[in-house]
Amino acid sequence: MTDKPPFTFSARTRVGFSDTDAQGIVYYGRYNPYFDLARVEYLRALDLLHRDGPGEFVMRANDVEYFAPAVFDDEIDVFVRVSRIGSTSITFQFAAYREPDDVLMVTAHQTMVYIDLAERKKRAVPDDFRAKVTALEGDDVNR
Repeated sequence: MTDKPPFTFSARTRVGFSDTDAQGIVYYGRYNPYFDLARVEYLRALDLLHRDGPGEFVMRANDVEYFAPAVFDDEIDVFVRVSRIGSTSITFQFAAYREPDDVLMVTAHQTMVYIDLAERKKRAVPDDFRAKVTALEGDDVNR
């Protein structure tokens, strides 16, 4: 894992055959599972993966930009960070690079809203979540 400011965390994956389309490149929809992997590992590293409480984060928005194709068996380093913490939502930022030539493949943003599971209404991002993310990201998090 290498730093690429403002990123300090990444998860590595390898392109599987089932990730590719008829042209032999990664199908555009297969990048979201790569982002999910990186997000889960980021949360695991912060001890935020398994949370007990009345709420959960749900996806509100997901935007992706594609710059270069990946093919079967490529190694991809997916960098992830929390770029913004609002009162009820967070935004993850991603950048995926092919290894070892360090080519930027794709970037993305995902905004997730914290909701009350019983009422299905938004609620404040928990203080412990906010504190752990801020401790890692420092001043690079918009608040």
